[in-house]
Amino acid sequence: MNYVSISTIGKHEGKEVFIRGWVYNKRSSGKIKFLIVRDGTGMIQGVLVKGEVDHKYFDLFERLTQESSIVVRGRVREDRRAIGGYEIDITTLEILQIAGEYPVSPKEHGTEFLMDHRHLWIRSKRQFAILRIRNDIVNAIRDYFNSNGFVLIDAPIFTPAACEGTTTLFETSYFDDKAYLTQSGQLYMEAAAMAFGKVYCFGPTFRAEKSKTRRHLTEFWMVEPEVAFMDLNGDMELAEDFIEYIVQRTLGNMGNELRMLERDTSILENARKPFPRISYDEAFDILKKEKPDIVWGNDLGANDETILSNRFDKPVFIHRFPTTCKAFYMKSDPENEKLSLSVDMLAPEGYGEIIGGGEREDDLDKLFSKIKEHNLPVETLNWYLDLRRYGSVLHAGFGLGLERIVAWICGISHVRETIPFPRLINRLTP
Repeated sequence: MNYVSISTIGKHEGKEVFIRGWVYNKRSSGKIKFLIVRDGTGMIQGVLVKGEVDHKYFDLFERLTQESSIVVRGRVREDRRAIGGYEIDITTLEILQIAGEYPVSPKEHGTEFLMDHRHLWIRSKRQFAILRIRNDIVNAIRDYFNSNGFVLIDAPIFTPAACEGTTTLFETSYFDDKAYLTQSGQLYMEAAAMAFGKVYCFGPTFRAEKSKTRRHLTEFWMVEPEVAFMDLNGDMELAEDFIEYIVQRTLGNMGNELRMLERDTSILENARKPFPRISYDEAFDILKKEKPDIVWGNDLGANDETILSNRFDKPVFIHRFPTTCKAFYMKSDPENEKLSLSVDMLAPEGYGEIIGGGEREDDLDKLFSKIKEHNLPVETLNWYLDLRRYGSVLHAGFGLGLERIVAWICGISHVRETIPFPRLINRLTP
């Protein structure tokens, strides 16, 4: 049999093909039966016309339930009104398995019910579109760095110390010792940058944040580039070039999926460099007008980010945060020691931070002092101090949260739909 995938169906117009897949939906209109089939690459409508096919296939059609697995044979024809622009006139139908009563029916379901059935929910049209877009974004991320001279360096999952603060660590036993699930691969990328110049890691990271906001997961994916001899301005230039590439490529590749999500892509089309840049002080002045009680020196909260990002129709940089609200490794601004050479990128439409980064402290004595100030264990970070003992140079980088950029590009309100099997403060299954 000549099995074809639905995603390539246009190449077979006018030809008879076999498709293996599952029943997404079905309906009848007099002598005509309509069958929507999905195969993991897309969906297509099949049509059975009474008098043109053996009657036994009409009987088989009546037996079909949602998610039953089938094989159909038929001739492909163009139809601009149809899903994907093509339909298939079915000539034969084979049932592989009749599915039981499917829990995730086309009717409305509550969030908890859908999350409990996430293993089935990902088959739905909306989730299919989201996770296909996620896949394309992952490929874009890898292609961008691989084509720009970066070396992929895999960071460990088990770490001996905190990177982003001790309050959000997942602790685990490690034989006769303790270890922690990684919060970030950044420290290891700094070591790798001193060996390879331009590096990145891309993998899962973990934060034990007891947060129930729409922007937080306890397990999420992050890509973290690090570059030797790069300053804060270079870091922002890299970040905006990177985001422009991802967004524009996704618009080019994933038009069908974005239409499935009914995503208004006009603001995504605006995501072209240069992006606006404002300092933390400028951001603070903006926020002060709406939030008179805001305190200078605190990090920006989700509501603050929403207020700021809604003022722009493309991503915006906020740079030079107070040192008090940034991690120990962030370099202080030589022109004002109260500020750090740090930067966040906020996505528009209220999606908030998608990138955080900046210059790293490259002075041994200053870094040692900051480690002590943050009450971090010097003995487990001695290797990190070695990077400042042997050929220390200016360097910078950032981290991009994959789920947050997927949420923005797809126009999704909560990150739980942007990852196949989300881990939240109250969810460890399925």
